[in-house]
Amino acid sequence: MPQRHSKNNNDLAFFTYDEKKKLGYGTQKERLGKDSIKPFDTCSLCLKPFIDPLCCQKGHIFCKECILECLLSQKKDIQRKLAAHTSQLKQEKEEEEEKLMLQKARELDAFDQQNHGALPQYSDKNFNRDKNGFHGANSVKTTSYEAEALRTMKAFWLPSATPEAPVKVNAPSTSTTCPEGKENLKMKSLFPIHFTEDTNGEKKASALDKTYICPSCKVTLTNTLSLVGLSSCGHVFCKKCAEKFVAVDKVCLVCNKGCKERNLINLEKGGTGFAGHGDKLEAKEFKHLGSGSGLGLVRPAMKT
Repeated sequence: MPQRHSKNNNDLAFFTYDEKKKLGYGTQKERLGKDSIKPFDTCSLCLKPFIDPLCCQKGHIFCKECILECLLSQKKDIQRKLAAHTSQLKQEKEEEEEKLMLQKARELDAFDQQNHGALPQYSDKNFNRDKNGFHGANSVKTTSYEAEALRTMKAFWLPSATPEAPVKVNAPSTSTTCPEGKENLKMKSLFPIHFTEDTNGEKKASALDKTYICPSCKVTLTNTLSLVGLSSCGHVFCKKCAEKFVAVDKVCLVCNKGCKERNLINLEKGGTGFAGHGDKLEAKEFKHLGSGSGLGLVRPAMKT
């Protein structure tokens, strides 16, 4: 009788190594290609070639229309949350005032019954009340507050009468944030940037396929180069020229406008919500097999 190997042994109650391998069990790795990386000349919101680009102080580039619409929607959302928070505070204040009024009415009713009522009043020290609020085994008289509580008592065992827990609305932050870096961002902190187009090409580039160069060394700008933008005038240089000339001379090489070291902003490039960029462009996915089934539960990919 031939030996039973893991490749042809399919009558076990568990998965063999070969079966797990065929079903894709474990961590799957894949090298990300060019299509998974965001080009430097695209908007971080619409992922299309930018139009009238604006840049934040962290180097994220957006279309003017996209970032203004995003900040406007954030402001509307903040106003909505502030209105909900104000309404909640007003409701809490009204409920507190109502509790104080009920407490005063209960004290006044107890005082009136003690002085004019026919039945004696018992304190908690010498007589324990039952769970329904009655003052004795032979007494059926209750105060108006207790009668109202009995009448409006919630039947928690009925789905239709189950009380709902109030939703706590915290005070929202009044500052808008950058959609890419999550830091505080204001409209006045955005500055326009200007890329130098390559006009020496043999064929004229279309609006969606433009080539940009460094105005100093005339090198074609790609994702492999680190770019630096000047917040004072908006011109973009490669990092080598910016550190070698602009940072030393304190002046822009295109418009001769003065700048300081804090005006040199490193532009972010590559990487989207799907992939990160850097030295390791690799995506990982872990697949865990469910017990007794060939379908696995996929865990989200981890960026490295």
